[in-house]
Amino acid sequence: MKKVKVITDGACIKNPGPGGWAAILRYKDQKRELAGSERSTTNNRMELTAAIRGLSALTEPCEAEVITDSEYLKKGVTDWIHKWKRNGWKNAGKEPVKNKDLWEQLDQAASPHQVRWVWVRGHASHADNIRADKLASRAARRQSSSPARAE
Repeated sequence: MKKVKVITDGACIKNPGPGGWAAILRYKDQKRELAGSERSTTNNRMELTAAIRGLSALTEPCEAEVITDSEYLKKGVTDWIHKWKRNGWKNAGKEPVKNKDLWEQLDQAASPHQVRWVWVRGHASHADNIRADKLASRAARRQSSSPARAE
């Protein structure tokens, strides 16, 4: 099984507001950068989207080390999600879980892989985390400056 690192980050201008996400995939000496944006979102949704997109980009089952600076993502996927699923997607206060749609997508995206979730301090000394932050922030700024689209 291939060993891949997936470094993720999300960004939001205001919260909620225009947001961006980024994932950097590393396998041996290969590197692939992914990024995208949404017009109106939250930082937590962008953090989740980054992990979903990064894991979904893997074309075969892998040993994936997902590196994130989001405690919400790390705690959610390693601890809270198991309780939420048992409780019918209700949190400890018996309220519906926020971002359920993305938590379900993340659960599905992670399922073919052996995933180890690693938290790092944001904007510290992890070069790929810093790069992912720049990519996500750039995507959010691009979304912020683009003209509104009629839907």
